[in-house]
Amino acid sequence: MGARIIAVLGSPRLSGNTAKLLDEAIRGAVDAGCEVEKIEVTTLDFHACREIFFCREQEACAMKDDMTDIYRKFRDIDGVIVASPVMTMGIPGRLKSFMDRFQVYFMAKYMRGKPMVQEEKRKSRLGLYLAISGMNVPYVFDGAKLTVQAFFTIIDVKYWGDLLIRDMDTIQDLSTRPELLGEAYRKGNEMGRLLQETIT
Repeated sequence: MGARIIAVLGSPRLSGNTAKLLDEAIRGAVDAGCEVEKIEVTTLDFHACREIFFCREQEACAMKDDMTDIYRKFRDIDGVIVASPVMTMGIPGRLKSFMDRFQVYFMAKYMRGKPMVQEEKRKSRLGLYLAISGMNVPYVFDGAKLTVQAFFTIIDVKYWGDLLIRDMDTIQDLSTRPELLGEAYRKGNEMGRLLQETIT
């Protein structure tokens, strides 16, 4: 059995440029021998965190929705790939709400001192961030990257690498830039090979 990866598409456009990048990274990871499950955040049925604080004492959220199964899946994976566009200098709201719902993991790790991820897993889990931005300014990914880094830390995933592509307002269609899609494949493949080494 290969290393298990969850690939999270945070874009509301399920066939857009962000999805194209993610699909190439997935293809690279699969070619490395990994098993990859793709999650399209905009198709999930869940609500934003309401700070009920039920999870302060429980390994669960008081709200019962699609996140219940997501929590279980994230405990056992070896790696995570997150892909998103930049919106208002950050990640899209639906993806942010998805990450915020991992207060279940935050409370377990930081409030109760009992992380939901087993110790042997915490040492080797890797995360890859793929992002695009219409703007071409040097600081455009700063906010989004900090959010993803925080998310990875909460779920016990090492921020292993990223691919950040600016100036999509000029590029328009990533299909015209095979070298960038190839880089997404290479990143996914490299992370996949590293994860495979940890389980063999």
